[in-house]
Amino acid sequence: MSVPLLKIGVVLSTMAMITNWMSQTLPSLVGLNTTRLSAASGGTLDRSTGVLPANPEESWQVYSSAQDSEGRCICTVVAPQQTMCSRDARTKQLRQLLEKVQNMSQSIEVLDRRTQRDLQYVEKMETQMKGLESKFRQVEESHKQHLARQFKAIKAKMDDLRPLIPVLEEYKADAKLVLQFKEEVQNLTSVLNELQEEIGAYDYDELQSRVSNLEERLRACMQKLACGKLTGISDPVTIKTSGSRFGSWMTDPLAPEGDNRVWYMDGYHNNRFVREYKSMADFMNTDNFTSHRLPHPWSGTGQVVYNGSIYFNKFQSHIIIRFDLRTEAILKTRSLDYAGYNNMYHYAWGGHSDIDLMVDENGLWAVYATNQNAGNIVISKLDPTSLQVLQTWNTSYPKRSAGEAFIICGTLYVTNGYSGGTKVHYAYQTNASTYEYIDIPFQNKYSHISMLDYNPKDRALYAWNNGHQILYNVTLFHVIRSDEL
Repeated sequence: MSVPLLKIGVVLSTMAMITNWMSQTLPSLVGLNTTRLSAASGGTLDRSTGVLPANPEESWQVYSSAQDSEGRCICTVVAPQQTMCSRDARTKQLRQLLEKVQNMSQSIEVLDRRTQRDLQYVEKMETQMKGLESKFRQVEESHKQHLARQFKAIKAKMDDLRPLIPVLEEYKADAKLVLQFKEEVQNLTSVLNELQEEIGAYDYDELQSRVSNLEERLRACMQKLACGKLTGISDPVTIKTSGSRFGSWMTDPLAPEGDNRVWYMDGYHNNRFVREYKSMADFMNTDNFTSHRLPHPWSGTGQVVYNGSIYFNKFQSHIIIRFDLRTEAILKTRSLDYAGYNNMYHYAWGGHSDIDLMVDENGLWAVYATNQNAGNIVISKLDPTSLQVLQTWNTSYPKRSAGEAFIICGTLYVTNGYSGGTKVHYAYQTNASTYEYIDIPFQNKYSHISMLDYNPKDRALYAWNNGHQILYNVTLFHVIRSDEL
């Protein structure tokens, strides 16, 4: 932009110089300047730069030049009568001067056109420069926004990773502990080998105490490694296709070694017969089963078998029943105070699923909703023998909006739906009374989940999906507690 602007400046300066020259020089060229004596006695000469003709009719009158609105030079000359100029010797000179003025005017016109063209060029360049400046500003703002998004994403990742630092430190400490166990086992093995060679060389009671202590510490270490945070769910494995659209099936997580019985309950109400299959293989391949008749029909699909007893919600009530499957007798009944029932606060799929009983590594739980908690999910830890409520947590998640739910290591996980695309997206940690929104997808293969429960022994999710009995393996991130062994 600097070169065109310089051109405009030169043009305007030149026009001003020409105007000044014409106003001063034109009268002298024509010979119209006059000299007159002052009337004063001093007789000094008074020379005027203006035109003072003795007789205006016989002389030229030249007025000072000016500029019009477009910056062009204007010079006004009044000629005497034609009869007088024809005999004037200066007529030829004046004509030549007029030709020069005309030539100068033409040159000024050319210069003016060039100036106008340059001005248009400057204005065009100015517009382009403003557009370019605007684009640069947009690029700069976009770059800042992109950097801000990247920074926010990195910060979020750092926030996710920061809690893992103490966990890693715990892992380091646990690794040292395992090495210590290994050394103690080696020492005990060496002592036992020596005892085999020489009986009585070591105090047997002391040795037994050391072995028992080591066993307890190892058991405590395994207990700590058992729990973890859910990080993934495998693809489903279809075990069997049977029954109606709704139902539940399970195994006993506290069953003794060799007891692999499968328990099967078809429907969600007006049924009281429980099928017992001897093993998973029998359940998959045969219809050989033993039937147990419950004293009352169950409600929903939230039943569990735990330590030889089946726990279920009595139909159209908030009563929980503990029924011994061996003696086929009711061991305990208890009302779950304020719990909604009879499709008052069910899961999103309905089916009288107001009260959902669950088990995990920590024991027996009940998940339900109350009016006092505005229909949001309530979690209660139950005593498996007396069914007494040991502790309760009120969440802010609406139970009717939950597809299904299950508990792992004291953390309640809730799905966002029961049909179509499904994921686990809410987790409530009872050990800290906190919650978070997560995103753990899993395949809803048959498009209608009416039961989803965790078995801590198998480390698997049992599901009833539109008349199909399926299993999901789970991936847990093991969080080692910091308490001393």
